[in-house]
Amino acid sequence: MTDSLLDTPLDGAISAYLAEEAPEHVRAAVLDAPKKAILSESYPYDRRLSSEDYHREMDPLQEELVRLQADVAETGKRVVVVFEGRDAAGKGGTIKAMTENLNPRVARVVALPKPSDREIGQWYFQRYVEQLPTAGEFVLFDRSWYNRGVVEHVLGFCTPAQREHFFRQLPGFEAMLTDDGIHLVKLWLNVGREEQLRRFLKRETDPLKQWKLSWIDVEGLRKWDAYSAAIGETLHRSDLPATPWTVVRSDDKRRARLQAIRTVLGAVDYSGKRPGRVGEIDTAICGGLDVWDA
Repeated sequence: MTDSLLDTPLDGAISAYLAEEAPEHVRAAVLDAPKKAILSESYPYDRRLSSEDYHREMDPLQEELVRLQADVAETGKRVVVVFEGRDAAGKGGTIKAMTENLNPRVARVVALPKPSDREIGQWYFQRYVEQLPTAGEFVLFDRSWYNRGVVEHVLGFCTPAQREHFFRQLPGFEAMLTDDGIHLVKLWLNVGREEQLRRFLKRETDPLKQWKLSWIDVEGLRKWDAYSAAIGETLHRSDLPATPWTVVRSDDKRRARLQAIRTVLGAVDYSGKRPGRVGEIDTAICGGLDVWDA
């Protein structure tokens, strides 16, 4: 492989999309702010949270996460946090921020590859069931069974009938989890179109992050509207009374990480919780389906 290909994975397909296929308003926004987070017009803040304010808010949240971890291990609670969102929405970074001070024997991240031939022949939920927590364990899914509602549907990896079967079984599946005592928190990170493309371009030129890019990312850029339709339908069909979605607008990664952590801390009762240290949810960027912006 030549150095040029190493420098521009996928033969520079992300840069080519910017130059040749991106809508004009998207291209203009990205070219105008290549190194700064692009906050969409509907985003309620006109600038990113400062690093100083971020760490001031994050430090007590890290302490509370350690208290939650200790309680999970002590009481045998089982906690599942599902992270969903478009590619480059900030799922990995938020998971890293949530787990950086936790014991990996208690807090485990699950990021499954594409299903094997054997898994394709199984009940759709089966490989996710195998990753569910035992007593005293906290599991974070970096993408989940919701692949079927969005990615597989948009890219043609499942049939319409298979997707409908998924939606029919989903309420019962999640009800079984919660009825059995699992604390299930579902987070959807919502990134704007311009900021997603800017992040992809940054990955394209960063040798330490190029591995994150795949052809699916390029197709996702081209299928923005199809993804929006699939996401909207999936959110509305799976926002269940016992297992609702929390949508976090993630154009500003710092604000998004804080709100995601506060959501998890607020969703689970644990010994020694200090509400004053957890703080209040910023309802301008974190809440129910009304926060989602296509």
